[in-house]
Amino acid sequence: MSTTKCVVWDLDDTIWEGTLLEGDPLRLRPGVARAIRGLDERGILNSIASRNDHDAAMAALERFGLADLMIVPQIGWRAKSVSLRAIATALNIGTDTLAFIDDQPFERDEIAYELPEVACLDAAEVGSLLDRPEMQPEFVTDDSRRRREMYVADVHRRRAEESYDGPASEFLIRLGLRMTIAAATENDLQRAQELTVRTNQLNATGYTYSYSELDALRTSADHDLLVATLSDRYGSYGTIGLCLVQRGQDIWRLKLLLMSCRVMSRGVGGVMLGYVVNAARKAGVRLRAEFVPTDRNRAMFITYKFAGFHEVGYVDGVTELEHVGTTQPLMDHVKLIVQEGP
Repeated sequence: MSTTKCVVWDLDDTIWEGTLLEGDPLRLRPGVARAIRGLDERGILNSIASRNDHDAAMAALERFGLADLMIVPQIGWRAKSVSLRAIATALNIGTDTLAFIDDQPFERDEIAYELPEVACLDAAEVGSLLDRPEMQPEFVTDDSRRRREMYVADVHRRRAEESYDGPASEFLIRLGLRMTIAAATENDLQRAQELTVRTNQLNATGYTYSYSELDALRTSADHDLLVATLSDRYGSYGTIGLCLVQRGQDIWRLKLLLMSCRVMSRGVGGVMLGYVVNAARKAGVRLRAEFVPTDRNRAMFITYKFAGFHEVGYVDGVTELEHVGTTQPLMDHVKLIVQEGP
């Protein structure tokens, strides 16, 4: 099961043989292009952390046909650890999901000291990179094949937001966000499983499910497995939400609620939860939710609290919350489209 979300590459004597600024003739190292393209096809992002001249380095990557495969490259003169932190921040992923490849032991040691959670690899290991277990997702979904494309769209969104002079709430309205909630189909299961494994900041329980478990829940008479997709005028974010509701006669239980970290800044975290709250209210049943605290999912607990949930129990590390408020209003900046549901 893949735990790597982005591989960060050095340039000189790593991606290519030779030193760019010394005027050496540059040649791609054997196996590098295959590895980069293979990772990209699997939904694992590629980026750059290099001490180099930015324009000259990007021109060389263009010549080798690799520039478009690199997202948020960090090329300059600062420490590599600073560059890796910048990449993780720009992609909204944890540094523990990065792998770093460099030919220089000094650079790998600097990362190991400053960011011990980052996997550091010698450039000599590139030939076996695609064979490493952490580089092999169990499934390659349509969303994973388009992951780089979606992250590039995110970069354009952020640039537009940074240059927008009005209030942030107005910018969100201008995005034209559209969320679609539907009952999961068999075609959704690979991405659903991937979400439970990859998402750790916005997962209310930290539970993971296998493909077969999700398929059984999808067809269960007393469960609803829901998926959410999101799009705006810049394009699709893909499948970004997953929800599992266990339906009882008097009480529904939210067994799982998660959202992709990529949409955290879009204010959509409560939309799927609000939909379930309103569906339970319409059905005339009480709604409870399970929450298991981790070192990274505090935001989901706050989401529940803002939505009107209160603690009613705690058993074996699981906090049970119950909704005690009224129906949830829809967010003005998000158009909700419901195809199927509980």
